[in-house]
This record gives sequence, C-alpha cells and structure tokens, in this order.
Amino acid sequence: MNNENEKFTPTWKLSLLGAALALLMAGTGAVRMQAQAVPKKMNAEGQPMTTQNKFYCNRNALNPTERAHHKQLTDKLLATRTNIVETEKGYEFQFSPSTVSIAELADWVAAEGKCCEFFDFHIDLERQGTLLCLRLTGEEGIKAFIRAEFQVPAK
Repeated sequence: MNNENEKFTPTWKLSLLGAALALLMAGTGAVRMQAQAVPKKMNAEGQPMTTQNKFYCNRNALNPTERAHHKQLTDKLLATRTNIVETEKGYEFQFSPSTVSIAELADWVAAEGKCCEFFDFHIDLERQGTLLCLRLTGEEGIKAFIRAEFQVPAK
C-alpha cells in the first residue's frame, strides 16, 4: 500500500503543477491582451477620443496630481494657441510668449513625453522672441492622432 502511494504522489504533483502552469499562462495572456488593448482617452469635454494604430497614452505614467496639472496645462495650451501649421511630419502649435511661457511648454512636454512616448517634441522661440512654437511629430500615421487628440480643425 505504501508503494502505491508513492506511485500516485508524483502524478498528483504533476497535475497540480499543470494546473498552476495553466493558471499562470491564462493570467499572462490576460495581461498581454490588456497591454495590447487601446485605452480610450477623453478630450477636454469628457468625450471619448479616437486613437489610431499604435498611438495611445499610457494612463499610468502620471500620478493623479501630475495628471491634474498636465490637464490644466493642456487646457491652457488648447485655449491660447494662436495658429496651427501642418508640417510634413506633424503639426506646429503657435503661441504668444506673453500668454504661454517656454517653461510651461517644457513642463507640458515633460509630462506628455511620459505618457505618449511616440511623440517627437520641438520647442522653438522665433521672430526675436515674439513667437513660441510647439511642434509635434512622429512616425507615419501620427498626424491623424494629433488631429483627434489636439482638436485640430478640418481644413
């Protein structure tokens, strides 16, 4: 009888190991599926915004305090831009330095770069300090994302 228990013990251990492995694989698959899902982002009015292809924000990149500050800056930038220029690889948003400072743009870029790593950012001070520009560029397809996310009016 003692020998029979020894025969069944390894089978029982293998079954338990198999079940644990199956749970681990199922959990990993769920995490992988979640990471591939494109999260919905809300615009300034709280409406869901569309995302394109691989361009989406990592909503966990900023803590709640940082996110609130970033939203405040985003709202200010959207409200105070003086012009939008389409470029070959993206868009340039223009501001008056009397309304938006270089420090505010740099602060916004630092936060946006954490959650949207696919952007290339360019800040320029032009026309003898009378024009402040923020250019967003990136890989192919980025323009559609920028139009949706930053409320770029259709031509």
